[in-house]
Amino acid sequence: MMRLFVGLELPAAVKAALLASMGGVAGARWQRDEQLHLTLRFIGEVDRHQAQDIAAALGRVNIRPFAAELGEAGHFEHRGRIDTLWVGVRPAEAVAALAKAVNAALAGVGIAPEPRAFVPHITLARGRTMFGVSAWPLAPIPRIGWTVAGFALFESRMGKDGSDYGVIARWPA
Repeated sequence: MMRLFVGLELPAAVKAALLASMGGVAGARWQRDEQLHLTLRFIGEVDRHQAQDIAAALGRVNIRPFAAELGEAGHFEHRGRIDTLWVGVRPAEAVAALAKAVNAALAGVGIAPEPRAFVPHITLARGRTMFGVSAWPLAPIPRIGWTVAGFALFESRMGKDGSDYGVIARWPA
């Protein structure tokens, strides 16, 4: 079985800005450089045959390049506790349109729709008990921009230091 997701790879300058914003929150497990990405759609566990069907369907997604930039810092809560720190991506509409196209392609191969609303973001940290979140980030997130000119299918493998992500296929614009 393979654990898959569809996402955007990030340029080095964007990753450097995100890495510089990390810190100051006790109990946070910060992402490593190679873990930074923007998830368009988490798929989950599939067998190799279904992974091939998914890749073929994603190959039919039409993407046009668009400009994106880092947005505001935010967080997600679970049961009243903050468990994820992230940075948003703008324009949300352009990223959401790509995520919608990816979802439509996945529905064509039997992947059930995501029930939660899509929030374009890059996860920076996770943790069950984090302290100091109200003071994070310690400095404003720079509004670094880049051109989104494609997307990728990733495989997630659990490692000793968290998940390791590898690109299985890429689709340029």
